Amino acid sequence: MLTVGNRFPEFASKACVGPDPESFTEITNADLKGKWSVFVFYPKDFTFVCPTELVSFNTALNDFAAREAQVFGASTDNEYSHLAWCQAHAGLKELKYPLLATQKLAVDLGILDPNEHVCLRATYIVDPEGIIQWACAYSLNTGRSVAETLRVLDAVQSDELTPCDWTAGQAFVKVG
Repeated sequence: MLTVGNRFPEFASKACVGPDPESFTEITNADLKGKWSVFVFYPKDFTFVCPTELVSFNTALNDFAAREAQVFGASTDNEYSHLAWCQAHAGLKELKYPLLATQKLAVDLGILDPNEHVCLRATYIVDPEGIIQWACAYSLNTGRSVAETLRVLDAVQSDELTPCDWTAGQAFVKVG
């Protein structure tokens, strides 16, 4: 699994945004340049834990935007499956960020579950230069925390030493 300090791989992924068939697009590394990016990889469309996460990230989009960070959902399902899922699931009909079809990217990142051959529930924070600043993976059945993702984004953007459980506005660790 690629991790902190690694360059995020070159990629070109088909994607959709919400339930509109006209929303198909392609996302590439060019879309990341100069921006903070948060990638939310999830195992499969039409499952039970995944939509709870995607809806929660959607609800927090203004919080990510306030930190000048864009959000991307991603799995090994194709863009047509993503579209059908957004059309079928009430909570995903309002999705405002792209769901990427990342079959090759998941392999390049090293985040495929060895038994199920789907994405681990992985989160990446990538800085404006394309360097991974945070990488985290959960088991397939465990949902992640949007609040923790925002907390870590604040910490890495601060470029300071942050103590355990630090949140924005608290004191940084001072050396010496």
